[in-house]
Amino acid sequence: MTDQTIKRIRKFVADRDWDQYHSPSNLAKSISIEANELLECFQWSDTDYDLQHVKEELADVLVYCRDLLDKLNLNEDEIVNMKMDMNEKKYPVDKARGNNKKYTDF
Repeated sequence: MTDQTIKRIRKFVADRDWDQYHSPSNLAKSISIEANELLECFQWSDTDYDLQHVKEELADVLVYCRDLLDKLNLNEDEIVNMKMDMNEKKYPVDKARGNNKKYTDF
């Protein structure tokens, strides 16, 4: 996400004085709610969906994730790379390539 977009999200929240409602638990709940609204876009079909609606719901998830990163003073690159390091160990290419088993089933 660009700095300009992050600043725009932060300004949107600040202009409305919504930070007071953005506790970590409220933001996590909002992420889950919006993710379920995203899932609803695919409820009855994997191929027949409204792309505009998908983009809107995905944007809502991303905005709330950005808000939670700010609230917890986290850096998205740092935490994503930390998790990727963990995933690369749990799912080595020689065992995970081409299958969808959980790492405990290798």
